[in-house]
Amino acid sequence: MSDEIESLMKANLHEVFGERDPLRRAAAVERTYTDDVVFADPEKIVVGREALNAKAQRLLDEAPDFVFAEGGPIFVNHDLGFLAWTFGPEGQAPVVRGMDICLVESGLIAKVYTIITP
Repeated sequence: MSDEIESLMKANLHEVFGERDPLRRAAAVERTYTDDVVFADPEKIVVGREALNAKAQRLLDEAPDFVFAEGGPIFVNHDLGFLAWTFGPEGQAPVVRGMDICLVESGLIAKVYTIITP
């Protein structure tokens, strides 16, 4: 299960929140999350694949030159995955740092908690 969760964590960061092509992102959303996925960040909580996809689109639209990068290794504890990340202009110091903690159920991410860190 560890490899499965690691793959899902990478997909969440790179194939969904880091993917600017709407069609590729939508396909990744379908294969990464449960239908009723819950995404919670400091701004709000959204529920469902469509809402999560829209959240990712808004984030990318607001920062057109920014990219996500992994901020360290992925840690797994049973059905939980943890991944630190950075967000900022490619090749420059990150503007935002954070972490995602994901709960996996039946091979898909059911909950994503995003925390912004200093």
